[in-house]
Amino acid sequence: MDFIKQNILFPVATIMALILFFSCESNFKEVQKINFSDFVPSTDAEKINLKYTDSGRITGILLSPKMLDFSSVAFPFTEFPKGIDVTLYDKKGKRTFIKSNYAVSYKQTSIIDLQGKVKITSDNGQVLETEQLYFDQKNEWFFTERKFKFTDKKGASNGQGIDFSKDFKVINSQRIVGEIESTD
Repeated sequence: MDFIKQNILFPVATIMALILFFSCESNFKEVQKINFSDFVPSTDAEKINLKYTDSGRITGILLSPKMLDFSSVAFPFTEFPKGIDVTLYDKKGKRTFIKSNYAVSYKQTSIIDLQGKVKITSDNGQVLETEQLYFDQKNEWFFTERKFKFTDKKGASNGQGIDFSKDFKVINSQRIVGEIESTD
């Protein structure tokens, strides 16, 4: 009987232990896969043409070659990896044009991050160019700490750090250099 325990039961017990080990490993990997979620957009759209309205009046038009909507993540956002072309309309019909190579709109904060050759042009010829600019949609306010170039009918200026209203009526700039024609 001692012979049977040593020569037959030990290898059988070893084989059973190996089978259990490998079957548990397989199940463990399946459980890991269940808890792993890919960071993928809930919506992927091409050739976007969105019109924003308020009381039947168009307030903005957004054009983009590609939009990725990540609305199912903890901090939802919409990404425009190939850039945007936006036209904003004020109540009097005056337009502000915005272009950038890349943009991200954060839903919870209503902040839009514009990046890469950002250019804003108003109907009356004012132009602002920078590499990154934020737009606060709630307050209709633009701001950046990056270098910028501002041009209007009075001249051109460069600086670092600027914030302004969407219609360019209020402009606050920091560290500015340039030539501007005075009305005095």
